[in-house]
Amino acid sequence: MRYLTAGETHGPQLTAIIEGFPSNVTLNFEDLNFQLHRRQKGYGRGRRMQIEKDTATIAGGVRHGKTTGAPIALVVVNNDWKHWTTVMGIEPVEEDNEGKRRVNRPRPGHADLNGGLKYNQKDLRNILERSSARETTMRVATGAVARQLLAEFGIKVAGQVIRIGDVEVKRQELPVDELIRITEESPVRVVDKEAEAQMIAAIDAAKEDGDTLGGIVEVIIEGVPVGLGSHVQWDRKLDGKIAQAVLSIQAFKGVEFGIGFEAAERRGSNVHDEILYTQENGFSRRTNRAGGFEGGMTTGEQIIVRGVMKPISTLYKPLQSVDIDTKEVFTAQVERSDTCAVPAAGVIMENVIAWEVANAFLDKFGGDSIEEIRANLNNFLAQVESY
Repeated sequence: MRYLTAGETHGPQLTAIIEGFPSNVTLNFEDLNFQLHRRQKGYGRGRRMQIEKDTATIAGGVRHGKTTGAPIALVVVNNDWKHWTTVMGIEPVEEDNEGKRRVNRPRPGHADLNGGLKYNQKDLRNILERSSARETTMRVATGAVARQLLAEFGIKVAGQVIRIGDVEVKRQELPVDELIRITEESPVRVVDKEAEAQMIAAIDAAKEDGDTLGGIVEVIIEGVPVGLGSHVQWDRKLDGKIAQAVLSIQAFKGVEFGIGFEAAERRGSNVHDEILYTQENGFSRRTNRAGGFEGGMTTGEQIIVRGVMKPISTLYKPLQSVDIDTKEVFTAQVERSDTCAVPAAGVIMENVIAWEVANAFLDKFGGDSIEEIRANLNNFLAQVESY
């Protein structure tokens, strides 16, 4: 299973095509668009989220509510396009046309300068339009489709914010369903109400200063069977694929599983998960410090992944930059942006991980229809039970 996306942040639409999705999966359009709605929420978002009301249209691969096995085409229209038709039109214009809104002052922390040098673009809008985090709209849409496949087999996806700036939540061990319910009601997607108030205050203070905040988000996936991924080649390790997917999200700079970097501070006896066995439940682990992975394969425990998001690079008190034409020192150009997008980034992270888990699920139990996949899974579970 794979997907491709296309489109620019101020273009007419964003598009995704999913190939290899099995047939006869019931696709709930409301659930799909609910994920897009979640991505737009969160305290600290900018005015763009008030303009866009992201709704995916399915343009292929689904008939009468079920997937057909053909490529699934998804489209999200950009409402803001009507204000950018001249700037982003496909028709040729004069090089010095003011309507182009040419960008020549790269923003520190963005892809502007690197992309301009790589693709030999003297108008950095040709870089920022595609490198923008608006692109994640379609990754959430494809992840929302993948989540519905996982749900067919009782696999649940949850996420929460762990930190924004210097404010960290008090950790609580909650059932996944309760975690989903509480975080969905929080403007910063936390379970700790005291931390929630402190985070909102920190975002307000950063906004007043023309600055931005980053943070840490955690994703938990429950109900995943043992044996997804493989140890036999480096590029088949599922935790490696998930790490790559997380780090591909704009502004993400780190990823860890289970206790992650904390493992470096502990002795091995306080890191590895002891193996248990009962007739009733089969094999299990006493703890889950590994975050659901050993040898690049799922253990059957919860997958627990955390990602680090840096503060957004566009500042309303911009940093120093250099004009690519004159080479003179200027402050960087300002494009409309958010003060803090950590809660939204958590939703994106949920969905890119859901995609990778669904893909690994199909690699292991693959078939052309949901019925064939279910039969393959049941055969494997019977094999594991008799081991």
